[in-house]
Amino acid sequence: MTTYVLAFYEIDRVYGGPEEGGWWYDTGQLVRIWRTFKAEERAYDLAHRANRLLERLQRHRPDVGSVIYRGGRHSVAVYENFAPKFYPEVRPRYE
Repeated sequence: MTTYVLAFYEIDRVYGGPEEGGWWYDTGQLVRIWRTFKAEERAYDLAHRANRLLERLQRHRPDVGSVIYRGGRHSVAVYENFAPKFYPEVRPRYE
């Protein structure tokens, strides 16, 4: 049976710099597992509501794309059966 896990992540952005081609991607580190659901629709509905509330609460913090961002922004993500400690689990390769 599939369960849907709602997890809080602290988000960040990783940047390779111009000497590496200027690549970047968003990352997340697991803060806590919040709830689990059997119904996928219910899990995504609650995650959407939680992310809207987080956006309002974090509106005065710098965006992850800002050069002055030093952490502190969070988001809620939904995963099937378990939440990884970090995302993405494998670093993207840019060639």
